[in-house]
Amino acid sequence: QVQLVESGGGLVQPGGSLRLSCAASVSISSIVAMGWYRQAPGKQRELVAITARSGATNYADFVKGRFTISRDNAKNTVYLQMNNLKPEDTAVYYCKDVNSPYWGQGTQVTVSS
Repeated sequence: QVQLVESGGGLVQPGGSLRLSCAASVSISSIVAMGWYRQAPGKQRELVAITARSGATNYADFVKGRFTISRDNAKNTVYLQMNNLKPEDTAVYYCKDVNSPYWGQGTQVTVSS
């Protein structure tokens, strides 16, 4: 059972940037695909971005051109670089093995002026 710890969230103004980190307890190179998800109050959890072991990446339409998912296999860490943040990006962000049912605590991102 993989353990994932998200960090890097905080309060930023619209147009600002944050980089989220996801530290894994196992070698992420052994995981087929890692994903970033988010959940805002009153809304369902939604997929933000995926990085596959193959190197392929995919993004939700609402973050394309603004967010970048990446990984550092040596550090067993997955990142989400978030640029040009909007108030609607406010949510708790989670990382997860796409093929696992387990969720961590997430990290809060708040975009407000």
